[in-house]
Amino acid sequence: MVIPHDFEYVRPNTLEEATRALADCSGSAQVLAGGTDLVAWLRDDAVHPDLVVDIKAIDGLRDLAVADRTMTVGSLVTFTDLMESSVVAEHAPLLSEAAETVASPGIRNRATVVGNICSAVPSCDAGPVLLAYDAHVHLVGPEGFRSVPIEAWFVGLRQTARREDEIVTHLTMELPTHGGCYVKLMRYGGEDLAQAAVAIVVDDAHDYRIAFGAVAPTPVRAHAVEDAIRGRAPTEDVIAEAVAMVRSEISPINDLRATAEYRAHMCEVMLARGLVAADQRRNGDGPEYRTRLI
Repeated sequence: MVIPHDFEYVRPNTLEEATRALADCSGSAQVLAGGTDLVAWLRDDAVHPDLVVDIKAIDGLRDLAVADRTMTVGSLVTFTDLMESSVVAEHAPLLSEAAETVASPGIRNRATVVGNICSAVPSCDAGPVLLAYDAHVHLVGPEGFRSVPIEAWFVGLRQTARREDEIVTHLTMELPTHGGCYVKLMRYGGEDLAQAAVAIVVDDAHDYRIAFGAVAPTPVRAHAVEDAIRGRAPTEDVIAEAVAMVRSEISPINDLRATAEYRAHMCEVMLARGLVAADQRRNGDGPEYRTRLI
């Protein structure tokens, strides 16, 4: 593989060294974690950094744990880590369900959850799930630490709230007793980007969190749908009401992988099936996690 653009490469051992390298860079810089997106962009000459900061040697960025119903996901946690974690299986199986749909085993072994949302492509699998979990993104930079709600994270196509001199350290999310469902439309089984996706979390009070992916410039929360069906079990009437609102919440496009109309229709189908499955799982019933619904 030939990378047509020259750049400086550093591999710091501490966050302090990493943030200093970013702050001292007089040009543009990129942070390297898993590298599954960044390396492809470098190869295709899509990005032209003057500096690449590899954070894989920094201790403390691989945490994956739950304490007091709050889950922490470090910035070096991979999708394979999510799939193999007993903590995730017990407390947030929706994360594992989404992780299994990401690309191929080789990609999942390297690709990080944080890197997925830092790339911020519309079809990123982590985006809708983290929106449904009301996650927070934690960063460090020259001015210290700060936290960004996931809804404020995606600011445009491949654009995030991260400043150029900051590094994401971890994610956090509070986990109520809940059921969840991630439904992803792909052209075939195996490695593929989402044509459309929906993530759903529902708690014991039937408070829903619903987010769509690959049908807008960024992953989006469906707040109007959530408000309309809050406190109500997913009966046929409730599902029909929710489905009727889908097209006002998304803005799909036509491209080589699907038409806008097909994406919109399948979002309606996926929401209907996902609402039922998520509520059944909340009750300890329904399809097992990682069961494909389409």
